[in-house]
Amino acid sequence: MANPVQIVSTKILPSLHKQELMKYGIEVIEADFIKTENKPFELKDLNESLIFTSQNAVHSVLSHPKSDELKKKNVYCVGLKTKTLLTDNGFNVIAYTGYAADLAEIITLIYSNESYTFFSGNLRRDTLPEALKESAIKFNEIQVYETTLQPQKIKANPEAILFFSPSGVKSYLKDNKIQKQICFCIGDTTAEALSKITKNIIIADQPTIEDVIEDVIHEYK
Repeated sequence: MANPVQIVSTKILPSLHKQELMKYGIEVIEADFIKTENKPFELKDLNESLIFTSQNAVHSVLSHPKSDELKKKNVYCVGLKTKTLLTDNGFNVIAYTGYAADLAEIITLIYSNESYTFFSGNLRRDTLPEALKESAIKFNEIQVYETTLQPQKIKANPEAILFFSPSGVKSYLKDNKIQKQICFCIGDTTAEALSKITKNIIIADQPTIEDVIEDVIHEYK
């Protein structure tokens, strides 16, 4: 029997995904290279509309005792799962995209007359805030969760590494090197964090864990 393909995932995967990979003889070494935690915040000075670029921000806002007051506002978000989480909890999502850059473009081109409150994390990228500033769109930002890096040394020599965020890339590279491994990335911004390290990158068609897993299976089946 051939040796299994060994890959590293920089986040703990749902058991269903691991089972699917195992069907194809793919062995997963996994660890959470980043940790996210809700952060205490005040709901004040809110603008007309709300922006979410992650599920982490939504979960944190939902934990606030006054979160129901936000459900009458229009919401713009990044990610299908973020959108689903918002709509399932009674929020009115006007537009969602796969990437912050695309959301920035939609807001600046179509919805520039509105004002926004952006619920963010401490390691958020500058893409969206900078686009809003450049277009002189009124917005403020409330930090609602914190991401911390959890670097750890991987002793194995895997054939591939799965990355799900630029923070995950940064954390992995603190104690590990990338040599000939294929790097499977959830999206363009994650791939961009690797662009100076390797060209051996496969980017998921859609920025979801499921699409990353599909790419891995397609590569090794």
